[in-house]
Amino acid sequence: MTPPDLVRVLAVDDVPENLIALEALLRDEGVQLLQARSGIEALELLLVHDVALALLDVQMPGMDGFELAELMRGAERTRRVPIIFLTAVGTDERRRFRGYEAGAVDYLFKPVDPQVVRSKVEIFVELYRQRAELARQRDEHAAALARLTAHRDNSPLAIVELDREQRIIAWSQGAERLFGWRSAEVAGFRAARIKWICPDDDGHFAELLAGMIDGATERATRTLRFCTAEGYTLDCECYCSALRDAGGRLMSINVQMLDVTERKRAEETQRLLVGELNHRVKNTLASVQAIAQQTLRHSSGPSDFAPTFLGRVQALARAHSLLSSATWQGASLRELIAGQAAIGTFAAERLAARGPDIDLAPEPALHLALVLHELVTNAHKYGALSVPAGSVGLTWRVANGLLELDWIERGGPALAAPTHRGFGTALIERSLRADGGSATATYDTAGIVWRLTLPYLGSAKTAPIAAGGSSTAASSGAASASQGIKGLRLVIVEDEPLIALELTGIVEDAGAVVVGAASDPAAALRLIADLAIDGVILDGNLQGQPVDAVADALASAGIPFLFVSGYGRDHLPVGHLEAPLIGKPFDAKLLLLEIGTMCQRLETSE
Repeated sequence: MTPPDLVRVLAVDDVPENLIALEALLRDEGVQLLQARSGIEALELLLVHDVALALLDVQMPGMDGFELAELMRGAERTRRVPIIFLTAVGTDERRRFRGYEAGAVDYLFKPVDPQVVRSKVEIFVELYRQRAELARQRDEHAAALARLTAHRDNSPLAIVELDREQRIIAWSQGAERLFGWRSAEVAGFRAARIKWICPDDDGHFAELLAGMIDGATERATRTLRFCTAEGYTLDCECYCSALRDAGGRLMSINVQMLDVTERKRAEETQRLLVGELNHRVKNTLASVQAIAQQTLRHSSGPSDFAPTFLGRVQALARAHSLLSSATWQGASLRELIAGQAAIGTFAAERLAARGPDIDLAPEPALHLALVLHELVTNAHKYGALSVPAGSVGLTWRVANGLLELDWIERGGPALAAPTHRGFGTALIERSLRADGGSATATYDTAGIVWRLTLPYLGSAKTAPIAAGGSSTAASSGAASASQGIKGLRLVIVEDEPLIALELTGIVEDAGAVVVGAASDPAAALRLIADLAIDGVILDGNLQGQPVDAVADALASAGIPFLFVSGYGRDHLPVGHLEAPLIGKPFDAKLLLLEIGTMCQRLETSE
């Protein structure tokens, strides 16, 4: 065990033998007797040492015991030192009273009783040790409190304490910095009084506190929204705990709040980015799938399918590469044209291209890349590039808000207007129509001439790729699923031409009639208002625009619809959970079954 701290006792007597006797009497472990033979020596010792008790002789030459006691009481350092007078003078009551007036705690007469002196000294030594221990604990507690206060005030956490009446009783400097109110402005008020809790979360906060007051909950973590003095809204993680006394009665509720507003925004941004990435990947897969399906439908065999399919995929990939290098800000029309030569679709010298430098937005750039590929492919198969002497001229200009392109073939075989419109021609027309443009072909003995137009605002716009996609090929399973949709009048709302073509092919092969198609919300709303419709296939996003208004209009008109989208349910219009969702790329059989079930459910409800 660690020995107790050394405690000093002062003995003052002008007779050396008396000091020796006191030293023998008070000899004890942990106690040191300081000896002085005069008042002056005693004062010198008191300047250096702290003492638990002073034993003073009354009768001393020069400065007597009473004078020494009065000097001790007059100094801040020694005013609280207990004093016991030891005197051989007779029992004079006036002298005893003077001793007590000088600050003595006791007055003993010589010869003293050794046991009495020893007992009294032990008491004051023990009291000194207790006072020293209390002072030490006080200093430790003060230091600990100072550290806690510093940590609390410098912490990024806002610390608030409430009583069982839900009144604020503590408001840290962190809370002042975070919320803007000073402690004096909120002390004693309820949270609702200062409009601290957001109205939407006020009930959740009150329920949390009520559970702690009732004892149902001792600690809890919640994410709640709070308001600042300036009116801003903050998302905060709240760590709540109940403090109770020994009897279990609630003393206070401590709430520590961490501002996670930026983190929540980052998480929401990440969620949107992941959703957009997922949508774009699925959209790309769906586009490739649609190219494969449509190419297969119009191919005579594997030898015809492979080069046609690969060429279309390469054209799409080249356009994607151009957009990626520009971080999807847009693509140069000149580079799109050069890309056709780069992938080996024709010799560069056989194409004369002239026009100003034009940058296209991402969606029109992708569509125009496929259009150019189809034009080149058709020219190789049937037109000017099918013979050595043939050539192609491509010119473009901007006029009246339109980008106008002229594809002119010369030197090839004479061509007549085809009696059957193939997939390539349909792809050219629908790709440009989806962007608000047009495509018109003229056939004469000199060759074919295409006039292509696209809306053009003068610069590429930053925008996400609009929702689009594809389906799998209509299989024998799809054929069996088609029984439920024969004769249905359907509208397809899809901004990706390839996907629109694929959807049209699937439902028409199953016996349905596509009475209209739209690639933007405004066109879709017009079709809903003007046509008699049995059902609608609705993309989850149209050219970067939400489809909430279209879904609401369909629901109001009682027209059944299903979503076909690369987005998940959480990115689609709220309030339409009953509408089926087919993810892209989709299964044709499942699509037809859902359309049939959807329309049949409406007929049954009627």
